[in-house]
Amino acid sequence: MTETLVKTILSEHGPWVGLVFYLLYRDYQKDQATREALTRTTHVLVELSTLIRERLPRG
Repeated sequence: MTETLVKTILSEHGPWVGLVFYLLYRDYQKDQATREALTRTTHVLVELSTLIRERLPRG
């Protein structure tokens, strides 16, 4: 975004626009953190299931 566009948007709609973009950005950051935690948990569960499967008696 150009600086004039940002100034125009803020002058027409006020500080609410900035707040909305900030909240959307924070929501995006939280979503990324959640996805990263789920990915790590998935990797741990896959490793655990592999270890359990290897140790089970075959029969």
